[in-house]
Amino acid sequence: MRIFTTGQVIRLFSFTLLAVTLGLVQAQAKTDLSGTWKVNAGKSDFGPMPPPDSMTEKITHQDPDMKANVVTTGGAQGDMTYDIHYTTDGKECVNSVGGNEFKSTLQWEANDLIVDTKGSFGGNDFTSKERWTLSDDGKTLTVSRHITSAMGDADMKMVFDKQ
Repeated sequence: MRIFTTGQVIRLFSFTLLAVTLGLVQAQAKTDLSGTWKVNAGKSDFGPMPPPDSMTEKITHQDPDMKANVVTTGGAQGDMTYDIHYTTDGKECVNSVGGNEFKSTLQWEANDLIVDTKGSFGGNDFTSKERWTLSDDGKTLTVSRHITSAMGDADMKMVFDKQ
């Protein structure tokens, strides 16, 4: 049986406490999605929708608060500019886009942000599930979206490059 000195016990306890604390801080750190993001149409798949001519999202993110200004030109909806406000703590967030109300909840799943949305667009009810994934180098944001509506299901993948 090995006997530790008081100094060794204190150092071992301090090291263990430091390791646990660093692990908790690392586990609690969330991905920062802040930045100006421009869609890369060549790497994206808009499913049954025609791609926009351009789409830019300016995101301000200080977890759990996240705001985005979205500017889209061309595509199925034409030119649109709107602001959305989310929280990433699982609480319901209500936003209006083009006079249509959307209710979303956002939660972290590891480093990915999961966005569940219900709403109506042009009189058609829909649900959407998105997974936002930031690349390891922080330069690419990929949004994978599954939409369900009375018109059927559709999958989309939008790849954004950081500007």
